[in-house]
Amino acid sequence: MTEYRFHAKNEEGSEELGRLLAGVLSPGSVVALIGTLGAGKTRLVQAVAAAMGIAHDKVTSPTFVLVNEYVGGRLPIYHFDTYRLRDEDEFIELGPEEYFASNGITFVEWADRFENCLPPERLTVRIEVLGAQEREFIISANSGYYEAAIHELGCLST
Repeated sequence: MTEYRFHAKNEEGSEELGRLLAGVLSPGSVVALIGTLGAGKTRLVQAVAAAMGIAHDKVTSPTFVLVNEYVGGRLPIYHFDTYRLRDEDEFIELGPEEYFASNGITFVEWADRFENCLPPERLTVRIEVLGAQEREFIISANSGYYEAAIHELGCLST
């Protein structure tokens, strides 16, 4: 497994990571987001979407609608929030396989709750809260495509 760590001292740092991710994710990418409440999962999706040409204010947490679709940028973005789901059956009822197989980028918040339902090949972003705005992003991959994306992230951020 390949891993990359990104330290964000503030929201501008999180924005930078979003720009970097937007540059390395391609159609069909699946990104599993893991972190506590308020860690910045939706904030990271906003940053990626903005870097892809989708207005920042159009990207909101899908906590109550469960899935948001954002179009109009370089690629469509599909944004799941699984916090309120009770079990894997409820997640499957949302039809995630269609999103995973699409030409967009799919983000799944609270992905650790439904890991068995996610594609085995995916990018995983764990967010650790270090302070009011300070975050440590641990990005890991378990397949060739995503490992190459992580390598590219490392090259772009230096």
